Amino acid sequence: MMIQVLKSKLHCVTVTEANLNYIGSITIDEDLMDAAHMIAGERVQIVDNNNGERFETYIIKGERGSGCICLNGAAARKVQVGDLCIIISYALMDFEEAKTFVPTVIFPDSITNKLVDKK
Repeated sequence: MMIQVLKSKLHCVTVTEANLNYIGSITIDEDLMDAAHMIAGERVQIVDNNNGERFETYIIKGERGSGCICLNGAAARKVQVGDLCIIISYALMDFEEAKTFVPTVIFPDSITNKLVDKK
């Protein structure tokens, strides 16, 4: 049996832009994508902690080191710049594999969206 499980999560990133006139998607700083093991074109769920919105879109690479979290197209109407969001990706895997799979969860600085060194 195959099941869908949490693969990776960017927890509490801040929306830096909302671009209604773009075709669609979410633009994410490439550093954040790498840390969370996310790739361009990947389907993600966005959860807005400020207003409770939950929706899906796909990823576009943002400028590395920019802290960019930009909702594009129709998704721009679901958020406000400054909102805290959780970006979630899922993976389909075998039930037995899922029992031991460990998802990647990243907690960037919620003001700058930069990776925090937790030494």
